[in-house]
Amino acid sequence: MSAPGAPVPLLETARLRLRAHIPEDLPAADAMWSAPDTVRHIGGRVFSREENWRRLLQYRGLWALLGYGYWAVEERAGGCYVGDVGFGDFARAIEPSLSGMLEAGWVLAPAMRGKGYATEAVNAALAWAGGNQPGRRIVAVISPANQASIHVAEKTGFRRWRSTTYLDAPALVYARGEG
Repeated sequence: MSAPGAPVPLLETARLRLRAHIPEDLPAADAMWSAPDTVRHIGGRVFSREENWRRLLQYRGLWALLGYGYWAVEERAGGCYVGDVGFGDFARAIEPSLSGMLEAGWVLAPAMRGKGYATEAVNAALAWAGGNQPGRRIVAVISPANQASIHVAEKTGFRRWRSTTYLDAPALVYARGEG
């Protein structure tokens, strides 16, 4: 089990590297999170540079406090920033409660979509979780309109578990594992 305060592990797949976020990721992360197409199914509002900086800090903080969190995803060939993937505990006010579960999330820059990168990165993160957070139920909260994320969830072993509402919008909770 990964302990709080442990360094962010480096994961590699055939095409991708999952690594700790660094300050130099801000321009690419900011471009991704300020693109309307990126946030269309994630609240619908673009994020400011300040909010995106806080997001990078939050990602590193998850690892420091919980022993798991989000990785920056980059192409192994050339190091181009692909997006973010990982796990959180966001203490959401949602029913059913997600307390004690790992909440998976993934987001890719618009130019990186359609290449199979999301599935590849999520599978790498899930493999890490299987060895470092054994027995934990893993969930993903997805907008019913986000067919691309639903497809990634299903390809990586998630199954629709519940329909709910989050922040006054319909949401689906996909799950894998016990819980």
